[in-house]
Amino acid sequence: MTSIAERRRSFRKLLVGEAAITPASVYDAISARTAQDLGFEAMMLAGSVASMAVLGAPDLIVLTLTEFADLARRITRAASLPLLVDADHGYGTALNVKRTVEELETAGVAALSIEDTELPPPFGGGPARLIPIAEGVGKMKAALAGKSDPNLVVAGRTSANATTIGDIANRVKAYADAGVDAVFVVGTKSLDELDIVSNAAGTLPLIIGGGSGNYPAAELAARRIKVLVPAHLPFAAAVEAARATMAEQRRGTPGAEIKGPASAETMKTLTRDADYRRWMKDFLS
Repeated sequence: MTSIAERRRSFRKLLVGEAAITPASVYDAISARTAQDLGFEAMMLAGSVASMAVLGAPDLIVLTLTEFADLARRITRAASLPLLVDADHGYGTALNVKRTVEELETAGVAALSIEDTELPPPFGGGPARLIPIAEGVGKMKAALAGKSDPNLVVAGRTSANATTIGDIANRVKAYADAGVDAVFVVGTKSLDELDIVSNAAGTLPLIIGGGSGNYPAAELAARRIKVLVPAHLPFAAAVEAARATMAEQRRGTPGAEIKGPASAETMKTLTRDADYRRWMKDFLS
């Protein structure tokens, strides 16, 4: 296992590398180990996935910071890859953001994003709204003040699909001026929009998610895009696999006839069975 410090340095190197990487979407210790064994450079824990994994609830900000940080800690304990987490709005005001960063740093994450969406969804419904830029800047400054390790990456996040691209440019520039380490933008729909975001971000690396298109590597590199956030499919795939297996068991299908479960050898590998056997020999005999 590499140290937390090494993982943070590794993520920073990814942010200055030439190629954009796609982190593995993880949700627990086993998925983190799977990502590591498959050779991913980094992992990501989304707030939506955490809400489903911990509470079985939709992404409506009913998960608490304590629950989120605990899940992040379980993931960083299990695998050596740097972990990027989606810390949503920081669980409250700028003061809550500061504490969010403190808790997630202690949990071992390498990078986190704080967004400027008005969350939880306010009374009255309607489309997603963004907080005022000044409030967003306050949150970014609080996030930076909350970290004690200078290698922890704080990414200012905003949603291009919630307002106009011109407003997003203003927000990106304001957060860059506040001193964030990276900019995370969701919902851009063209290279022209990415150009606007890239120009507003100055020299900062970009993290892109949701609707950003399948652009050639050279186009991404020209705009300093270093992380492409994937669709968070592994958790949904695991749910479907578990559901199908349970359905077969409910129907009385013999275990040997049920297709899909991981082999005993795979489970031994992911649970690091050989390590535990060795430790048992070393410490219990």
